[in-house]
Amino acid sequence: MDKFVILPDVTCDMSQEMREYFGLKDYISGYVHIDGRSIRTKLDWSEISRSEFYKCLSNKKIEVSSAAASPEEYYLAFKKCIEEGYAVLSMSISSTISATYNISVTAANRIKEEFPDAKICCIDTKRMSGSFGLLVAYACEMQANGKSYEEVISWIEENKTKVHQMGPIDDLTFIARRGKISKGKAFMGNLVGIKPMGDSNQEGYVTVLAKVKGIKKAIDATVAYVQKIATDIENQYLFVLHSDREEYANTLKDKLLQAVRCKRIFVSDIHSACGTNIGPGMLGVYFMGDDISEECKVERETLTSIVENLK
Repeated sequence: MDKFVILPDVTCDMSQEMREYFGLKDYISGYVHIDGRSIRTKLDWSEISRSEFYKCLSNKKIEVSSAAASPEEYYLAFKKCIEEGYAVLSMSISSTISATYNISVTAANRIKEEFPDAKICCIDTKRMSGSFGLLVAYACEMQANGKSYEEVISWIEENKTKVHQMGPIDDLTFIARRGKISKGKAFMGNLVGIKPMGDSNQEGYVTVLAKVKGIKKAIDATVAYVQKIATDIENQYLFVLHSDREEYANTLKDKLLQAVRCKRIFVSDIHSACGTNIGPGMLGVYFMGDDISEECKVERETLTSIVENLK
């Protein structure tokens, strides 16, 4: 049986607690650029504090962007694993969101030219942040339980479009700056407490399915959505992630613990790599369900029904 390394990129947003629990040894970092300053994206706040990072994102005068690791960095990471006798299972953020997957494939092809017998599989997870991290977690657990390289790869490919998410955005200003909505709508939405709520589509983009007024109703709707959409939840892990909304994340965790029985619920930050594009104010829970429907039709109908029946 092949010895293999699971090597995701930093956009899996797995906290140190998650990485230790599931046995993830390493990941590929990228970069965030803040007003010309280049900072490594890490799954902690060692390079820049959470408060400073999200403060920069909230300041419209400061330019913030992210970048993946280079092909050379991927090549060196892969080469180290191969020279130590490991096969490599590389996992990347959705290729429709980032060039990371294509970069990893370029590096893998270079390795195979140099090491013809090397085993490297690059997977486009079609997910990002917590949904990506959940796939990594299950892959690590399967590996720890003795599943083969091929079995883990097969499971990921079969299940990557079964990872769902739900939760609100409570600050629309950043979304408006990205051109997703008008500044006027963002101002009015913030003023009256409108919280857009969405799930990931087949390609990993979050699709807004409904809007709720007030954070309490948004959290209640999120819990109800998990109850409706999750499958075999007793055997699941749930990931609760937030972008500078720790209090809300802990409230959501507590409500989920009261409403469902699952293996364990983890809370983590959305770190700088994903946070650059998500912005402050996001709260979400990530879990497994059936395959995401075309244009999220089933998911939209489910959430709409939940919202209509909220008191």
